[in-house]
Amino acid sequence: MKTEVRCQNIELILADVDGVLTSGEIIFNNQGIETKQFHIRDGLGIRLWQRAGYRFGLITGRSSHVVKIRAAELGIEIVRQTAEDKLPIAIEILTQLGIQPEQVCYIGDDLPDVPVIRHVGLGVAVADACAEARTHAHHTTTLPGGQGAVRETIEMILKAQRRWDDLIQKYTS
Repeated sequence: MKTEVRCQNIELILADVDGVLTSGEIIFNNQGIETKQFHIRDGLGIRLWQRAGYRFGLITGRSSHVVKIRAAELGIEIVRQTAEDKLPIAIEILTQLGIQPEQVCYIGDDLPDVPVIRHVGLGVAVADACAEARTHAHHTTTLPGGQGAVRETIEMILKAQRRWDDLIQKYTS
């Protein structure tokens, strides 16, 4: 099935954090406090996705206060941290929301993401994802994780749904 066709039914995007919303580097300062760098265009993309009436969620294997802060800033209510096995957590989220797998896009970059990438209607690997994630994904972004890959995915879906132009009209008129 073509990627554009897969995009038509998407109502929920779930994404990994490290390696998808960030470059995957983990930085600790001298006090042992973790910092992460997020790309601003990914944030606006998530806001546009939400403005379209859709939900966005995070499933990450690590636990980080920074993730809670960024999720709150973007109004992301679905946040699951310390997810060692991501597929059961994704299935639980779908069940709670009453959404079918074909209505979900998952964006990942590494081996723990592969089962979810394979399960959903649109599995996306970022450009610098591991080979296995790229092999099993329905689509691979041109941008790497932490460099706008989430925004690229959101644009692709909204353009396929013919919603992008209306959503950005306030910026382009």
